[in-house]
Parts: sequence; C-alpha cells; structure tokens
Amino acid sequence: MTAHGDTPDVLIVGAGPAGLALGIDLARRGVDALVVERADGLFPGSRGKGIQPRTMEVFDDLGVLGAVRAAGGTYPVGMIWQDGQRVGEHRMFDPAEASEDSPYNEPWMVPQWRTQEILRARLEELGGRIAFGREVTGVVQDGEGVTARFTSGADVRARYLVAADGGRSAVRRALGIGMTGETVDPNPTLVADLRITGLDRDNWHVFPPRGEGEGFLAVCPLAGTEDFQAVARFPEGTSVDLSLDGVRKVVAARSHLAAEDVTEVRWASDFRPRAALADRFRDGRVFLAGDAAHVHSPAGGQGLNTSVQDAYNLGWKLGAVLRDGADAALLDTYEEERRPVAADMLALSTSVHRGQTRRGGATRQLDLGYRESSLTEETREAPGPVRAGDRAPDGTVGGVRLFDAFRGPHWTLLALGSAQAPDLGEAVPVVRGPAHEAYGTGLFLVRPDGYVGWAGASATGPGAYLTRLGLRP
Repeated sequence: MTAHGDTPDVLIVGAGPAGLALGIDLARRGVDALVVERADGLFPGSRGKGIQPRTMEVFDDLGVLGAVRAAGGTYPVGMIWQDGQRVGEHRMFDPAEASEDSPYNEPWMVPQWRTQEILRARLEELGGRIAFGREVTGVVQDGEGVTARFTSGADVRARYLVAADGGRSAVRRALGIGMTGETVDPNPTLVADLRITGLDRDNWHVFPPRGEGEGFLAVCPLAGTEDFQAVARFPEGTSVDLSLDGVRKVVAARSHLAAEDVTEVRWASDFRPRAALADRFRDGRVFLAGDAAHVHSPAGGQGLNTSVQDAYNLGWKLGAVLRDGADAALLDTYEEERRPVAADMLALSTSVHRGQTRRGGATRQLDLGYRESSLTEETREAPGPVRAGDRAPDGTVGGVRLFDAFRGPHWTLLALGSAQAPDLGEAVPVVRGPAHEAYGTGLFLVRPDGYVGWAGASATGPGAYLTRLGLRP
C-alpha cells in the first residue's frame, strides 16, 4: 500500500485506539498522515472495553459518537454467585447524573475491537490510510524529518513520527527511551472473549474464590455482541492455558457452569498487570502516545481513554505546526501537558486495582486539565467556576449548544456577560450570550481539544494569545 518515496507529513506507527484517533484528527485538518500496523489486521479482542465520559466528548468531536453509542451499552450490575446461587448485587461504579455541562455521565461499554472498527471506518471516510503488515525495525531522524525502516518493504520518510505501537513499542526501544514502573499484581490474569450458555446478559457475573489458593472468575456480557468477556486470576508462576479446553476447565472449576457451556473462545490473552511510564514522551521529531508512553492495569478503565486523549492533544498541535504556521515550539507542550496526566491516571488505575479507590468521579476524566501548562493564560484577578486550563463544559449560550459550536478542528471564542468579543477572523467563531452558570462571565478562548487556553476580560487578549502561539499574523 505504501509506495517507495511515499512521504507523509506524519507517520503513525500502530493502528490501536491512539493511532486511529490521531489519524482521524490529522485527516480532518488536511494533514497527510499514514498509519502503519505490524499485524495483518486490527486487534481482535475486547480488552479495553470501557469508554469514559471525557472520551465520549472526544468521540463527539471526532464524528464517531453516534456509531460508538449504537455499538455499545451501559455496564450491567454485578451479581455475586456462591454455590450456584445469586447472593447479592455489586455496583461496579459510583452513580452520576448527566447534566447540561457534562452530558455523558457514565462509562459506555464497547469491546475494543469494535471501537477500533468504528475509528478505522471514520479514518477511511476522511481519506486516511492504513498499511497493514508493516513492522518497524528502526528509526533514523535528522533536522528535517524521520525515516522508518521495516522488516519488509520500502522505508517511509515523514516530517514527524508518532509511536502508538503499544506497551512493547519497537519505536520506543529503538530510541532507547526507558520506562519506569512496577508490577501491580504478580498473578497472571486470563482475559478471554467467549460464547457461553447458561448465564443471563443482564448482569456482570462474579464468582469469588471458593477456597484458599483459588482465584476469582468474572464473566461480563459484552454490549452490542453475543460474546462475554471472562477474567480469571491465577497464582504467581502459573502457566495459563488459553485453549478452548483450558478456558472451559477454568470456568467449570470456578463457577456452577459446566465445561461444555463454553461453546467458543473467540480471543484469549494472559498478562500480569503492571504500571509503567515512559521517561519522556518525545525524542526530536518522534512522539510517544498511548501504551507506548504509559501502561496501565485494566482496572478502572483508564488506559484506552488516556491513549485517545494523548492523540487528541497532539493532533491539533501537529496540525497547527504543519498547516497553520504555528511555531514548532508548540509541540513541546505535548509532553508537558500529557505526561503529568498519564502519571496521575497510572496512579489511579493502580489504586482501583488494589481496591483502594472506587470507580467514580476521578475515573470519568472530566476533571482533568492543564492549569499549569505554559499554554494556559488566566488573566482575571477573580476567576469564575471555569478557569484557563480547565475542560470547557457543555451548555447552551444564546440558543447555541456549546459542544456543537466546539465541534471541529477550530478554536472558539465565548463572550459571556458584558465582555466585548474581538473579531479574530473566520477561523475562530464567536459564541455570545449572557453570563452562564457553568462559566460565569468574561472571554474564554477554547482550544481545538476542548480546553480553555486563555480567559480574561480584555478584548485584545485573545488575539495577543494566538499571536504568541504563531497562529495569527
């Protein structure tokens, strides 16, 4: 698919959630990007199945929210079983009410393979490209670009390269970037997508250990499919059998189900939960995103979501530099903004895994922001409820839904109350209205990724801010 001499602006290594989301964001900005994937197809398993509310907002902007909602569903209530009897419900998540400023209030379950199919379709709809069977073996860069070498086929030269090739990232290793972390749990964990009879699809079925030295089993119906996801833990040092017979034995030993109730194993994997953070997210013209930059325990559903939001942060910055004439120094803010967030989310995932934190407000990722970023300018002496660096809430201003106004690759200026909005040109639409409960009053310049970059009262402030970033003559 990639001809010799193909020179995209951006080469994205890895067709997982981060790579595909970045490809979409760049494609809608008119940036020529090529996604390469070492496998012959997309990842086939359900692994990252929980999409958090903040990522739903990102998917709204990227144009895939409708498909994601149609493909999935809410998480079922947990049901505890003992000796073949239902003994009580277990709520996996603290409840939250949807509100005008946060319309998506709970995790949405979609198997990872389906999320990736949706992202791929959107990428190709926008003219984006994926080349499968392309395994990177080396990366060489200079002052003008990056050359990637592969096990077979021609080299690819690009102005920038983004490594989104997973926790064992070949690109990260080629650059010699270390990862610092810990084993969260030394016990091997089986994750498998099954077809199973004898269980309803209304509950997330949990089978606690029956005795000393035995592990638990959890079987969750995967929304939008006929499959279940089974998760089972084993004692340290166990060799996990991923075959149909092996999985059947585990289910039969740990539940009231018979081995033959498992009719098919569609995908299976074993892993040891760990948490690790790359020592840096950038090396020259190469950026790390997703699992290549941070590896999470699956508890709490933070890995896929943090990965997509890495892409969302980097996409607009690459677009600004490659298409809008912004100073390349803007790209320095990717690591500055995302590495602290990834560190916080790793700590959260580990805490949830160890039973120290409930799945609740923090796991929804709506409170993440960039107040300390060098891109953030808060010029008011007495800021209101939303400050520069915060996520820009949804709401209705002057009859306009804000998420509708924000949707797309542009900046947006909100002028609330008596604040006088400057004319920043067609590229920065203005939404005017009275003081708003979620925001208060003032001018709010909202970044393409839905965070407030600048906030104040001065009509000259937004223009000066964009000029500082090199986004305005």
